[in-house]
Amino acid sequence: MIPEPRPALPGAALPLPGALLRLAPDFLAASEADALLGELMTAIAWEQHHVRLFGRTLPVPRLSCWIGDAEAAYTYSRMRFAPRPWPAALLALRARMQRDCAARFNSVLANLYRDGRDGMGWHSDDEPELGAAPLIASLSLGASRRFLLRARSGATHSTAFALTHGSLLLMGGACQHLYRHAVPRTRAAVAARINLTFRWVQPRD
Repeated sequence: MIPEPRPALPGAALPLPGALLRLAPDFLAASEADALLGELMTAIAWEQHHVRLFGRTLPVPRLSCWIGDAEAAYTYSRMRFAPRPWPAALLALRARMQRDCAARFNSVLANLYRDGRDGMGWHSDDEPELGAAPLIASLSLGASRRFLLRARSGATHSTAFALTHGSLLLMGGACQHLYRHAVPRTRAAVAARINLTFRWVQPRD
């Protein structure tokens, strides 16, 4: 029996040794991305989280919300998050993401970067709940922001590109174990940006 061919993933492959990295700049049409951005601004229950650094409690420089199926609890930055229910717009989007990415997603981390003062430091999405080779589907809405990637093996050189309105970035294979990524702050006057990273969290027994 001849196996069915694997569906083509969205976007063009970007060179990243040992990992899967694909970028689809126009995954959503501009009008569709505009409507989704406006709806999610109010449909998502945005939260201000805090981290403990050097004996001080500091606000995380962005708003966020962990959304997913009931069993998709997640530990991030030593904090345990129970998922909030799916807004209708994200349920519809999840179905499309699963179809186009040929993958299952039971959760999404929504981040709201209010302006250029908000950002994301260097990190990898390598928590045990995500498995050995997770596929992370990252959809960007709103202002364009720089996205940086660099090897975890002490490298100082970074790969940089823009994540634009309606773009989809796929990170898979050994990407999270070989590389870190970041969204740096900027002094430029930029509008708000929402980032949605769809994931499969392995339910705990």
